[in-house]
Amino acid sequence: MSIHEIAPDDVVRTHAEGAANEREPLVVLEPLLAFLDEHGIAAGAGDPALSPLGDGHSNVTYLAERGGVEFVLRRPPRGPLPPSAHDVIRESRVLRALEGLARVPRVFAVCEDAELIGAPFYVMEKIEGDVVNDTLPAALDSEENRRRIGEELVDALVELHAVDWQAAGLEGFGKPTGYVERQVRRFHGLWDINRTREVPEIDAVARWLGDNLPESPPATIVHGDYRLGNVLYGPQSPAQLVTIVDWEMATIGDPLADLGYLVTLWSDRDDAVGGPLELSPVTRQPGFLRRDELIARYEERSGRSMTDIRWYQTLAIWKSAIFMEGNYKRAISGTSDDPFNLQFGEGVLQLAAQAQELTSSPD
Repeated sequence: MSIHEIAPDDVVRTHAEGAANEREPLVVLEPLLAFLDEHGIAAGAGDPALSPLGDGHSNVTYLAERGGVEFVLRRPPRGPLPPSAHDVIRESRVLRALEGLARVPRVFAVCEDAELIGAPFYVMEKIEGDVVNDTLPAALDSEENRRRIGEELVDALVELHAVDWQAAGLEGFGKPTGYVERQVRRFHGLWDINRTREVPEIDAVARWLGDNLPESPPATIVHGDYRLGNVLYGPQSPAQLVTIVDWEMATIGDPLADLGYLVTLWSDRDDAVGGPLELSPVTRQPGFLRRDELIARYEERSGRSMTDIRWYQTLAIWKSAIFMEGNYKRAISGTSDDPFNLQFGEGVLQLAAQAQELTSSPD
């Protein structure tokens, strides 16, 4: 995982120290130490050494080391936050439910008290592994392992979708019916909020999605952001997917939404280079499964029909365009200081055109 720097006001010793800063802290050490001691996480040791993980645009994640014990702490970013967004307690619930049933890290402790360090948080095990995005770890850099990376990615998703979510204690975690209808309705409404200009393709695709709703298979746990960049592979050959991360979008719904999203963000070697959804260009290398091979493996392993997979791919591209427009809006309105968000202006148009093109493609 990529690592960014800790700002001076991110970690403070006491709430009084944090109150003296312009921004609220992300970690307050003294109450955190008491919490770790209470839950037997390197109890009695000193301050944890904290290293931020990820790009800082999602929930805040720290790799921590205390008394020779490594663990991961995850909390929401600084506010203000949209309602229901960045719900780490919900995230910890699904991880605990899936322990022993899917490839997830074990949760050590959960704190629902937002006053303790300034936000709810949870602590989970650190799993050794690498994210595969731009390059391959040396141990996995062979055609055989490249193929296996894709196979493992599909197989872990099939395992997740096979979990009996009701028996796992996730009754009420999401609505098991009407998922695809709600997705189209919700994101078309979000477009009205995010839009900065007229993009007729967005509305045209929304109509096509609504007019061609598939009949969903029985509901499963849905990760919501399942892609190569949200899994870790172990450090040894043969390639083994050891854990799935970033569960903040998880719900109960249509499993094919996960697959449609996964293959949409998968780069085939003959795709145009540098597209707005090219997050893992390493999969262009020889040996990696192609997009249709991923779909075929999922179909064979899960037994689910792929008749409507084009619909789910279109949904994934369309939703991504709407998300990107929100980032672009923040950039041009001055509410975001990340210059990268300006690139989404053109990216939205590319994705909207791509989604519309897919609506007229043969199945």
